[in-house]
Amino acid sequence: MRLFFKDNYVLEFLNLPHKYSEKEFQKAIISNLKDFILEFGKDFTFLGEEYPIQVGNEDFYIDLLFFHRELQCLVALELKIGSFKPEYLGKMEFYLEVLDRKVKKDHENPSVGIILCKTKDKNVVEISLSRSLSPTLISDYKTKLIDKDLLRRKLKEFFEIEDKNIK
Repeated sequence: MRLFFKDNYVLEFLNLPHKYSEKEFQKAIISNLKDFILEFGKDFTFLGEEYPIQVGNEDFYIDLLFFHRELQCLVALELKIGSFKPEYLGKMEFYLEVLDRKVKKDHENPSVGIILCKTKDKNVVEISLSRSLSPTLISDYKTKLIDKDLLRRKLKEFFEIEDKNIK
């Protein structure tokens, strides 16, 4: 699965303000869906936003739902504007089970979940996933990269210091 999904994504093309809500994050992705899919990789087909699923008398909504053509599976994407929390995994496992029982076709593989968080603590992620049987990935994203001019200056400073240390 790691061949198809990344651990980190750069979503600079969303042009989000410094502070934004999960709803604004989702709307920016939908508005820039082509670029978003290109960042995620090939073979994704978009199925819907706020994809409705019903269990008993309750309605639930998956932020974004895709189908991955090569993997032949549904891919549920939950968007979080903060750091990863272990309880997000329980919600995703619930969604994946419902998708597999009610939406997935017999010839398709089990659904995959991606929880896309602003940040993640690798230790919290590792412990959270250690007993999980669901194919779920926790990825983080950046909406802004380091300013190119600042990066150039810092690289120049680094190489100047290196040159001095070598001499």
